[in-house]
Amino acid sequence: MPVQLNHTIVEARDREETATFLAELLGLPEPVPYGPFLVVQADNGVSLDVAEVEGEVHPQHYAFLVTEDEFDRIFERIRARGLDFWADPHGHEPGRVNTRDGGRGVYWDDPNRHRLEIITRPYGG
Repeated sequence: MPVQLNHTIVEARDREETATFLAELLGLPEPVPYGPFLVVQADNGVSLDVAEVEGEVHPQHYAFLVTEDEFDRIFERIRARGLDFWADPHGHEPGRVNTRDGGRGVYWDDPNRHRLEIITRPYGG
């Protein structure tokens, strides 16, 4: 079997808030409890296992490859919530969408300052 990413742990101050935020914005199924986690299942078999932590959350970056139609739906939910978004990972291009490599991409933050990204084409591909 080739090496595949199966899951990753997402730190959160409030696991319910974070898991629900991810599932709703990305249009994924409702989070499911598993031990100390709330699991958000992506369509390709990879899960985001949201764990509540005490103290500081260490922000990470999570990028999701989506179709053009999914991009439109997710981007509309981002705008409907009034969330800040950027065309770049450093937040230097606010309110814009990038068109790198012939696709579209946008970044925004979750409630823990994790930098989320949706892209319609892998970069450099």
